[in-house]
Amino acid sequence: MKQQSRRNFVKSSLSAGLVIGGNADLAPKNVFVHHVLFYLKNPGNAGDKDKLLEGLNKLAKCPTIKMVHIGTPADTNREVIERSYAYSWLCFFDSPADEEAYQKHPIHDDFRNNYAHLWEKVVIYDSVGPKR
Repeated sequence: MKQQSRRNFVKSSLSAGLVIGGNADLAPKNVFVHHVLFYLKNPGNAGDKDKLLEGLNKLAKCPTIKMVHIGTPADTNREVIERSYAYSWLCFFDSPADEEAYQKHPIHDDFRNNYAHLWEKVVIYDSVGPKR
């Protein structure tokens, strides 16, 4: 899956029924969100950062991903904002089963095998919609 512009991301989010503007009735119950923050071993190394981006773009081709966003820290300045990561990897799946298939997919295995040496740590947030 290719990286999307903000406009297309919002448009796709609306058509997928994701929550925007606080209307929780639009959110499908079974959307699975997988958000990963990557912290590089050598955060000042532009080559390592470029290499990780290469890997994330390959990972985005995993067929069970509904939508993906690859991001870098914004220039916002508030105490609560974490900006020491190199890349944010945010992807949406139709179901927890689709996310599990992604975890076991050869593209995901290749990503870990070929790019894990670049990061010092990852922080992962998985979430599903609240039970209603």
